[in-house]
Amino acid sequence: MVVTARSRPSLPRATARPARATAVRHLGPNWYACVMGTAVVAGSGAALPLRVPGLRTALTAVWALSLVLLVALLAARALHWAHHRDRARAHLLDPATAPFYGCLSMALLAVGGGALTVGRDWTGTGPAVALDAVLFTAGTAVGLVAAVAVPYLMAVRHRVTPEQATPAWLLPLVAPMVSAALGPHLVPHLPPGQPRLTLLLACFALFGLSLIATLLMLPLVFARLVAGGPPPLALTPTLFLVLGPLGQSTTAVGAFADAAPGVVPAPYDEGFGLLAVLYGVPVMGFALLWLCLAGALVVRARRRGMRFSMTWWSFTFPVGTCVTGAEALARRTGLLAYDGLTLVLYAVLLAAWATAAVHTVRGLVSGALLAGPAPARPAPRPATDRTR
Repeated sequence: MVVTARSRPSLPRATARPARATAVRHLGPNWYACVMGTAVVAGSGAALPLRVPGLRTALTAVWALSLVLLVALLAARALHWAHHRDRARAHLLDPATAPFYGCLSMALLAVGGGALTVGRDWTGTGPAVALDAVLFTAGTAVGLVAAVAVPYLMAVRHRVTPEQATPAWLLPLVAPMVSAALGPHLVPHLPPGQPRLTLLLACFALFGLSLIATLLMLPLVFARLVAGGPPPLALTPTLFLVLGPLGQSTTAVGAFADAAPGVVPAPYDEGFGLLAVLYGVPVMGFALLWLCLAGALVVRARRRGMRFSMTWWSFTFPVGTCVTGAEALARRTGLLAYDGLTLVLYAVLLAAWATAAVHTVRGLVSGALLAGPAPARPAPRPATDRTR
């Protein structure tokens, strides 16, 4: 058979990969941050101390967008695992990428929590509770697996050093804290008695699990920052990830206090109310300190040429947890200062989300965000008599 330039043999269909499968080869678990950041805009905006006409509808639309993004990413990641297992395995064995598997858990939980907060306006309470229950169960299970598996891989396979410490190490550890903060919203929808008490105390146990693990990991991150200097420009936005466990734990203790009356026997129900204030106020104070420090380092990095990358989504979900934490403190203390703080933080969240979303859409349209790493340039050939 003679093969000409116009009649090249095509590859067998059995070995050809679909175009969609090839497009997701470099799609990592960090992309779930888009879902988290979008869902928290809707969820945290529901309790704002501000009544604006049309706000509730807009928040519900944003939640619906986060649900669509979640479904699309789950499908894309399924294609990734089916057709690019070599890359999936490389992600698990990469100490810089493996912690982002905690984002899957938080994406499921954030969308589920938003269903009960604002999504029920469109779906109805029954479907919203069912969707939240399914996503909460799946997200909690994935979060617990990630909280164990990722530190295990770090100890056994990754061989990391303290000099490599990054705020991304907190991601699998903070996932159970998200479960702790959102689980109490399902308590009133369970039968009275043991079911409600079991779920609430299970969320309290998840709170302790995540808090203690975070307290063990956070000193490594802070010591790396102070002793080792600022992170590389592209990783500077990840400093905002430290806000996640701070804001989310403040949100969680507020949720415990709201759900405890009539569920937890006296006098322990009153103890949750005390914990919400005695824990939440100082932790939110440290969160504001870290927000100023991380913000200053981001401004420095931007002036030195920091370009957009998917790490910019670190500006969204962690700030959103601080919004919900400030909302919880405002309810408990009645201080107008916390109402004002809630509005300021939500404005920062909206600006960060809009910026990250616009750049992400632009990168997807151009293909830059899903492109693989640039191939290394070949070393120059040594000069010879013919090349001189």
